[in-house]
Amino acid sequence: MARLEDIPLSERKMMQELDCSGFEERRPWVRGPALERRRVAIVSTAALNLRSDAGFRRNDTSFRVIPGDVNPAEVVMSHSSVNFDRTGFQQDLNVCFPLQRLHELAAEGVIGSVANFHFTVSGAPHPAQIEPSARAIARAMKADAVDTVFLVPI
Repeated sequence: MARLEDIPLSERKMMQELDCSGFEERRPWVRGPALERRRVAIVSTAALNLRSDAGFRRNDTSFRVIPGDVNPAEVVMSHSSVNFDRTGFQQDLNVCFPLQRLHELAAEGVIGSVANFHFTVSGAPHPAQIEPSARAIARAMKADAVDTVFLVPI
């Protein structure tokens, strides 16, 4: 992992000034079924895509869809930051996109089911800039009967 002092000054300044709003309460915003009946989808900011998809470009605000039955070898990372450490991802996709772990939890009955589709965005743009993508992702998850989202910020 890169240390802040090792990152170029312009990147460091941007990171230090990025608004990282928090939440006062740690309660769920909505109620849902018991965990063993929930349908779970992943949303990651790791800028992942299928080998057959276009990679993410700098400040890309679009999203990519990763099928729930994807072969991990078909998933690549196109994050544009030179400061991003890809070592963990290269060894195990589950580090930034724990799809295999979700399938294991579903097989064990811990969660109800795994969604048919999962989503990635690039964590580079300001969160407000990806609102159109977030709305499209939400519509797709609703169509897939997803009631729980596992957010994986990278």
